[in-house]
Amino acid sequence: MIIIVPVEEDKGENSRLSEHFGRAPYMAVVSIKEDNQYTVEVKPNTSQHFGGYGLPSENILQYKPDAVITYGMGPKAIQILSANNIKVLSATSPILKENVENYLKGLLKTSLQPCHHSRHSH
Repeated sequence: MIIIVPVEEDKGENSRLSEHFGRAPYMAVVSIKEDNQYTVEVKPNTSQHFGGYGLPSENILQYKPDAVITYGMGPKAIQILSANNIKVLSATSPILKENVENYLKGLLKTSLQPCHHSRHSH
């Protein structure tokens, strides 16, 4: 199982979550094994928001994620992830490790409500 989590810093499982998926400077790629042990790789966000290419929701598809844990994302990102059968889960903590642990305990809820920042076109 692969989970993507937008984070503000590269501190592994102690990284702070970003308030918004697409504007996160980094994406944590969490690989969970069958015994619930996991590894975390923090990758820079190379999307067009940071001078690179593509949308963050499209760029993370290369990791073949099963889910994304986030505080918020725009409607287009939700649409792209949903079309690829990727669950969008609401974050419950400002720290990556606590969100992964809550996921493993089944405490995270599915979120399909987009955030409403002025930068999103409707």
